[in-house]
Amino acid sequence: MVKQQIYSVPSFMLPANVVKEEIHILAHQFTDSWVKSKVTLEQHLFSFLVEGEKSVFYAEKHAVIDNTQFVLLSAGNCIMSEKKISADGFYKSVVLTFEPAVLTRFFLKYPHLCVEKDHKGQTEEPFLVFRTDSFLQNFVQSLCLMAASDKPLPIDLRILKFEELLLYMSDRYPQQLLRLRANVNSNEEEAVIRRSAESNLYNNVTIEELAFLCNMSLSTYKRKFQKIYGTSPTRWFLQKRMEQAVGMLLVQREKPSEIYHKLGYENHSSFTQSFKQVYGLTPSEYQQQKLTV
Repeated sequence: MVKQQIYSVPSFMLPANVVKEEIHILAHQFTDSWVKSKVTLEQHLFSFLVEGEKSVFYAEKHAVIDNTQFVLLSAGNCIMSEKKISADGFYKSVVLTFEPAVLTRFFLKYPHLCVEKDHKGQTEEPFLVFRTDSFLQNFVQSLCLMAASDKPLPIDLRILKFEELLLYMSDRYPQQLLRLRANVNSNEEEAVIRRSAESNLYNNVTIEELAFLCNMSLSTYKRKFQKIYGTSPTRWFLQKRMEQAVGMLLVQREKPSEIYHKLGYENHSSFTQSFKQVYGLTPSEYQQQKLTV
């Protein structure tokens, strides 16, 4: 039997009386043969399999994980196929979900663990897969016991288990731990860049000022923006503003002199210049031509 679900993690897995916090330890199991789900990961998470097999699909990468492995999944949308191995068995897993701030505090607390190295040429990945060993198997069992508790786990205990895992990984998987920090930081940076662009689309803010607000150099902001949106920030802002301008001119039938300030321009002439750059006509000419057709 194949079930299809759409859910968000960790919200979907939380008991009814528990609110979402910055870190959770949660168990998940079922007896169906196979469950395929569209999943929105609201937080980053480590997923450990006790029984069964998990396939994870992101837009650009996928992997199959069994109970000899564990995986870090980045926040975002993915598709999961989870299945039990034996006909009379279960699919069982336990997850440790966390906000980026938890990881940031860990590295601030233990700055000696990871020395920055040159990661030039490395590609950012939506997830990382690790091998389990005897220590990690016992660690997973401890998580299962905690997740099975009738009482809510204190936040300090959840943070302690998170730190235990990362401290072990710093010795066992030092390079992967660096990639973990880079991946999580990269996802957080993407969210910051998206928010900076979309919330300031019609504000009179320069690209240099947006880079400053994102705590990045201008070149870094432009490079990361290009990767996210597939175009430069200058072109993206121009295209979005002009699309809005067309709607205001043709649908709302506003005058060009009434809308330039609403689109983030200081004066009418700079708006006219930008509009003509995209459409080859001044706003007045474009409006007159389109409305008289």
